[in-house]
Amino acid sequence: MVKGDKLAEFSVAGEDYKWHWADALIKDDTIVVSSPEVPHPVAARYAWQANPVATLFNGAGLPAVPFRTDDWPDLTLGAK
Repeated sequence: MVKGDKLAEFSVAGEDYKWHWADALIKDDTIVVSSPEVPHPVAARYAWQANPVATLFNGAGLPAVPFRTDDWPDLTLGAK
């Protein structure tokens, strides 16, 4: 469930590894994430930064932990 006006803290990336903030909504039991800057997303992340604002909660009212769908290296740290 969403706490607040809308789901936030989601980002998506394409095959170019470039992350963009994304819109997200809950449809049935699925979170749908999209960004006009990423026409063909291949990965998504939620709350994947320092001090994120929790907006995604489970039915018991507990916040979702940060998660990611990729296993890419952190290219900002010089990893290859």
